[in-house]
Amino acid sequence: MEAYLLEWLNLLVRWAHVIVGIAWIGASFYFIWLDNHLEPQIGTSADPRITGEVWAIHGGGFYNARKYKLGPERLPPTLHWFKWEAYWTWITGFALLVLMFYVNAELYLIDPAVMPLSKAAAIGISLGTLLVGLIVYEAVCRSPLGRDETLLSATLLVLLALAAWGLAQVFSGRGAFIHYGAILGTIMAANVAHIIIPGQRRMVEAIRAGREPDARDALMGKQRSVHNTYFTLPVVFSMIAGHYAIVFGHRYAWLALIALTLAGALVRVWFVMRHTGRAPLWMLALGVLSILAAAFLLKPETRPIEEKPVSFGEIRKIIDARCVSCHAEKPSFAGLAEAPKGVKLDTPERIRAQAATIYQQSVLARAMPPGNLTGLSEEERRLLERWYRAR
Repeated sequence: MEAYLLEWLNLLVRWAHVIVGIAWIGASFYFIWLDNHLEPQIGTSADPRITGEVWAIHGGGFYNARKYKLGPERLPPTLHWFKWEAYWTWITGFALLVLMFYVNAELYLIDPAVMPLSKAAAIGISLGTLLVGLIVYEAVCRSPLGRDETLLSATLLVLLALAAWGLAQVFSGRGAFIHYGAILGTIMAANVAHIIIPGQRRMVEAIRAGREPDARDALMGKQRSVHNTYFTLPVVFSMIAGHYAIVFGHRYAWLALIALTLAGALVRVWFVMRHTGRAPLWMLALGVLSILAAAFLLKPETRPIEEKPVSFGEIRKIIDARCVSCHAEKPSFAGLAEAPKGVKLDTPERIRAQAATIYQQSVLARAMPPGNLTGLSEEERRLLERWYRAR
């Protein structure tokens, strides 16, 4: 019953995480679009405080959005803030990290073949990576590098490459990927909580006191908002990649993660620039080439098959010993109420039906069993490969 309730909690928190994440990303993408579509005011009585406006039609109505350079002369009674989408995305994301990677650290976070960690040590390192990642990012942004966006971007890419490599030396492939995304997600939420919103509060207070807002708050808020939009695609990729062992299970997965981070950022930059009508095609092409390079890097190695056939009885014995504790109608592995992804291998028919999945997960990606908990040997992997390829 405990495992069943944990599954429901996991499902509901994941559902909430996706919903609030859509709200945050949607708002971020919309305001970046809005900024890049501002046009001069229409009419002779233009307000010099307004930098531009946008007319739009949606849902059967017309909208007129205006942007003030630093703020209007006086504020309206109701001012809408965009912050809780970001906060709740981080809160639900961290809750998922706890429910999946902390509660089941032995299954998803720790891989003894990478680094033999205790559960407490793995969780401690996990929390430390989130904190250190945020501190390093803030230090770089507040340094002289923060005044040159090109140099800052290059520095952040190098630091992210080091983070991806370092995480791959400590955690399982799935654990490294999710923590890479969690570091970026923590930075994004912190940008909202510690830079964008406090700056906006100071701007509001200045207007209410009859003072001109500090332009530095506006500039810093804009900078961090742009960083967030460029981090978005890599974060989303790192979240969904945990469901694809062919990506995170490869020995060069960390390198592919950097290539895909670069691809996501370049594609997003291209779309942002496209809003203004000056998007260079080479940038989109480089993003696509980065994805193709990652796919090439992760391609499975092919080996000639040995002629000696493998009997199904040998395969059944391996599956029963190494896989069925999790992949059964009623898993015996502690903490699992249902077979992961619904894959059940407790009958000959089910084994044959899942042959491609067994080959992909256990031989190509080497992601199963997680952390090799059940001790699947190299000889057994070769037998599984010979069986699958001879079918």
